[in-house]
Amino acid sequence: MKRTFDRRIYTWPAFRLAVRQVFGQMDDLKRAARGGRVDKRFAEKLMLAVTRVNGCRYCAYGHTRAALAMGVPQSELQRLLAGDLGSFPPHEAVGLAFAQHYAESQGQVDPAAWQRLVKTYGEETAQDILPYLRMITFGNLYGNTFDALLSRLAGKPAPGSSLWSELGVLFGVFVLVPLELLRRLWSKKPQKQTRPAA
Repeated sequence: MKRTFDRRIYTWPAFRLAVRQVFGQMDDLKRAARGGRVDKRFAEKLMLAVTRVNGCRYCAYGHTRAALAMGVPQSELQRLLAGDLGSFPPHEAVGLAFAQHYAESQGQVDPAAWQRLVKTYGEETAQDILPYLRMITFGNLYGNTFDALLSRLAGKPAPGSSLWSELGVLFGVFVLVPLELLRRLWSKKPQKQTRPAA
């Protein structure tokens, strides 16, 4: 029996929008990283909770290695990647459950889930958690799109996708990312003041 590719991937229009959104939220990620309200080990766990849902093997490998290097026990990571969130202490379990919900709902979070996150961590920390979830989702779907191309070449194409869409996403990053960088630099460039006519 032929198995089809069943992970979320980017289409070309969704990827173009995602690149713009990622760059639009870059300052949020910098603020979250500098703020220190989300511990780096916890950030890795949050990203792995999203990755488990989205199924990106590249992100799972990279962030598991990063978490291990930061001192997160391997047994904890195995439980996390198995979706066993009940074994985590309550101060982490709420965030991890939210990260999982974020991935499962494709970013369309339930207001009650958001309120629980805010109640547990406070508004600022909850706001700092979101950029990590957005960035890892971008990485997950990009990695999955690469795997969709590999699956297509093996005769098992992703439903609703095309060769051109997959190639567009994979190579489009080399065009869209530099363009967004230039756009950001240009928008931050101080504008020359002109004197009004007398």
